[in-house]
Order: sequence, then structure tokens, then C-alpha cells
Amino acid sequence: MRADGKPEGLRQSMSWLHTWSGLLLGWLLYAVFFTGTLSYFRDEINDWMRPELHGSVQDADTAQRALDAMQRIAPEATTWTLGLPGPRQVAVAASWREPGAATGRAGTKRAEIDAATGEKLEPRETRAGNFFYRFHFELHAMPRIWGRWIVGFATMLMFVAIITGVITHKKIFTDFFTFRPRKGQRSWLDAHNATAVLALPFHIVITFSGLVLLMFMLMPWGIQAAYNGDTNAYFADVRGARGQAANQGPGARGGKQERQAAALADIAPMMAEGARRWPEHGVGSITVNAPGTSRAVVELREGGGMSLINRGQSATLRFDGVTGQLQASPEAPAISWVRATSNVITGVHLGRFAEPAMRWLLLLSGVVGTFMAASGMVLWVVKRMPERRKLGRTPFGHRLVEVLNVGSIAGLSVAVAGFFWLNRLLPVPMQARSDWEINGFFIIWLLCLLHPLLVSHRNAWLQQMALAAVLYALLPLLNLLTGGASLVQTLANGQWSIASFELLMLGLAAIHGVVAWWLLRGKPAAAALPTAARTQARAASHAPTLERAS
Repeated sequence: MRADGKPEGLRQSMSWLHTWSGLLLGWLLYAVFFTGTLSYFRDEINDWMRPELHGSVQDADTAQRALDAMQRIAPEATTWTLGLPGPRQVAVAASWREPGAATGRAGTKRAEIDAATGEKLEPRETRAGNFFYRFHFELHAMPRIWGRWIVGFATMLMFVAIITGVITHKKIFTDFFTFRPRKGQRSWLDAHNATAVLALPFHIVITFSGLVLLMFMLMPWGIQAAYNGDTNAYFADVRGARGQAANQGPGARGGKQERQAAALADIAPMMAEGARRWPEHGVGSITVNAPGTSRAVVELREGGGMSLINRGQSATLRFDGVTGQLQASPEAPAISWVRATSNVITGVHLGRFAEPAMRWLLLLSGVVGTFMAASGMVLWVVKRMPERRKLGRTPFGHRLVEVLNVGSIAGLSVAVAGFFWLNRLLPVPMQARSDWEINGFFIIWLLCLLHPLLVSHRNAWLQQMALAAVLYALLPLLNLLTGGASLVQTLANGQWSIASFELLMLGLAAIHGVVAWWLLRGKPAAAALPTAARTQARAASHAPTLERAS
């Protein structure tokens, strides 16, 4: 019901729902969107935050060198897996399983191997990009199931906000081409509309697919009815065909047969065949089952997948590990249309299929979505400034939103940059080092949430944005001074994972720097008011400049 007693129309009702569904969990959604966007560069972040890997440069002999290293590191292992360097990885990621090891990840050992020398590397302890990836869908310092429920609920509200936003703005697509600078609330609304429409398909797909990924937790009733509450049985059936094919592989047969020693065939011809079959992606990984025995089998996996139907799963080639002869690969199990649909939806969200150019496009779409969320929260404050001026004071609720906006938006940027700085400043031998990187992240974020209580609203935005810009801009220099490879070196050596990270950081520095410059050159809004109104404006001077848009 409207203030004049008349019933609200559909658009008015949707406007109310859009505003409050976006605001109440907007700060959480912003953090989820920001860290989720960073997760598109998870592997790049992992490489940069381990400078001990930066000297690893791939060459033509890397594969053979890595296999020789595995002979030294794990000669008795039942399986070797080598992830070869590529656009998103500089070192060889090795994993293996010893005889009698526990099933799953618990029984898998891992190491990093220098692609240039074959030596085992000892990178520092860090969660790196995996922290942001986990945070964006299960938060931190709480049971995982709680975090996923909270993020799932917030994601549903975001989906509601997107749909109601489209309904509310009757001319949303027309307004996309309209931007009115220096018009206060109107300018912020134009910016909010433009960023919403610019990547609208991305916003809808990424939100809906996020819900699909959490579907079995949010709506478990179908599985519970069909499997009598045994969710493990359901997932076993889903993976059954793939797991059965794996169990029928060479590493699973003849477990009680005597292991006869035999040298592994030269890997070079196998790699050449893989390069011939997959000229676009090349060989991404090597798996050796029963290495060092007469039953050894070498499996090469393509460096990238081409189909979303199977979640970007790559093709494989199998060779006899002793003779090097090509063997027939098992046929991939048929995928039902239901499973294929699910794979396409979730595969788009995970982005594993994305080539470097597509990955940058997904990242930019995420940046646009992050700005959309931020501009919506700022718009809430700007829209209520005239009301505050009439009151001559700032209501507690408005002040709370101002503080949370600064701390959640600018403060998160400072905390993320601080996380990268802590990676280089904390002592490498430090106990629980990775935990202290994360603790430092939250301590910095908390300080940024408290900071707006001590200074004016404008100065809080200015100081935190300027600090974030400086911290991001100096990361390449920090990397060089703390044992990492310089941007020039990484570009020359084709180490795109490290170079991409530093280019991304320079881009973030530019974005935050532009915002800080805009705030610095702006004049408080009270200066533009008539003299008689300045007294009231001073009462709300802690929030004077958000009304001004460039």
C-alpha cells in the first residue's frame, strides 16, 4: 500500500522487493561476487603467491625430466600423475599414491617439480587462491554446511534482486545508453543500470548456476525420496560409470600379480603423438599406472576440454608403458540429457573450459557485476540524502549503511591487497603460516570496517580507495624484491600465470586510483548549497560527496 492509500502496482511492489533484497544481504553478496571473480584466476594467484616456483621455465624436455624426478621421489608408487606447465601453471604439479595408501585425497602425496631442472621445489605454506575460491561459496571460520546455506540463501535473494530489477526499470535497456554525469542520484542510477544490462546474461547465468551447484543441499527431497535418504548412494551412482571405468584400468587389474621390474619407454614419441592429435591444446598431464613394472601404462590427457556437456573433460591417449605402443582408450560412458544439462549449467559457472581470452572476459564480467552490486548499495545512501538534509541529522540506520558500505566495498579491496602483502612479509618458516595470512586478511578487513567510524564518510572512502590503489600498484615491485620473477621476465619466458596476475593487480590499482582521484578532486556537496542551508548540511557532512557522480 502506498502512502496515499492507493494500492501499489506491480512495478512499485517489485521496486520495494528489489531494494530490500539487494540491501539486506548486499554486503555479503558483494564479498561473494568479488572473491568469486578472483577465483577465475585461482591458479594464477596460486603461482604468484609461491615465488619459489617462479624460476621454473618449461622446455621440450620437461616431461622426461619430470618422470626422471618421480623415479627419485616415489620409486615405489603405484601411480604417478604429472600436471605439466601451461598458460596457468609454471611448475610441474606431481602427485602419487604409495602401496596401501588410503583411498581418496587422504592417500595422495603431492610435490612441485622445477620444469627446467627436475628438482623438487619447496614452496611456502599458503592457501593462496584456494582461500578466495572456498570463501565465495562457504565463507570461513564456520562449519562448511552453514556457510553454504548462508551463501545459498543470499544467492537466491540476489536472483530475486536481478529479476525484480529488470521488471522495475521499464526502460532499462533504453537507459543503458543514457548516462547523466554530475546529476547525483540520477548518475548513480544510470551507472547501476548500465552495469546491470552490460553483463545481464552473465549475472543471470552465474547466479542461477550457483544455485544449481548447491541444489542438492538446498533441495534434497528428490534424492531423499529416491534413495531413502542415502545421498552417498546417489553420488556413487552419478560417478558410477566413470569410477567403474577407472577401476577397470591397468592400475586396478592383477593386484596380486608379481611386479616385474621394467624400464619406462621414452616419453618423447608419446608426447609427439599427443601434440599431433591435439594441436590446439597439447598435452596437459601425464598419468603412469604401475610405473617401473612390466604392466605400466602411460595415459596422456589433453590440455583443455572443448565440450560443456562433460564439464570440459579432456580427451585421453593410452600407451603401453614398456613398448610405447598406442593402445585403445576405453569409451567414455554415455551422458544422459539430464546430466548433460546440469553439466552445461554448472560448467559455465566453474569456468574450467575457458581459454585465456575467455577467462579474461569472464573476469571482466565479474568486475562489472561487482560494480553493479557496489553501485546499488551506494545508490541506497545517495537516494536518501535529501531526506537527511531536511532532518538536519543522519538516522542511525543510514549511518550504519554508510559505514558498512565503506568497510564492505573499499575495505574488502584493502584486505585482499593486504592478503597478498602478508604472503611476502610473513616469515616463510612461520608455524601455521597460511592460517596467519587468512587471519591477517580478516584483521585488516575489520580495521577497515571500524575506520569509517573515526573519520568523515568522504574521507573514509578516499583514504581506503587510495590505500588499495597503492597496495595493488606496488605488488609487482614487492614480488621482485621478495624473490619472485619480474613482470618483464615472466612475459619474456611465457609464464602467463604470473604475468596475468600482476597485470590484473595493476588493473585493480588503476580502478581504485581513478575512484580515489575522483573523490579527491570533488568538493563537498555542502559548498554548493545556499548559505542558509549550510548549517543543516554540516550535520550530515560525514556523507556529502556520494551524491556527486562523475
